[in-house]
Amino acid sequence: MDRNTLFGGNPISVIIRLVVLSIVVGIVLSAMGITPQNFLARLDALIRHIYDLGFGAIDWILGYLLLGALVVVPIWLIARVFGLLGTRSSDDRNP
Repeated sequence: MDRNTLFGGNPISVIIRLVVLSIVVGIVLSAMGITPQNFLARLDALIRHIYDLGFGAIDWILGYLLLGALVVVPIWLIARVFGLLGTRSSDDRNP
């Protein structure tokens, strides 16, 4: 494997581009109030917020599922019982 292939170009120019890009991103993050000290704390808070949103949606769906099942399952069960009692075998249908 060639160094140019590994780095995506001349290694010196790649390092210079990475340094310049890092400085620009550092300026933007600093303007947003993000420092190296609180970066990990903000990242942790973001992950926890996304986690809470995901499981909040699951809790919401499960609540409606259980509420609907309180009505739907008994009706389905009654319909199945009456359906089995009301059906006749194929011998009874054909005289």
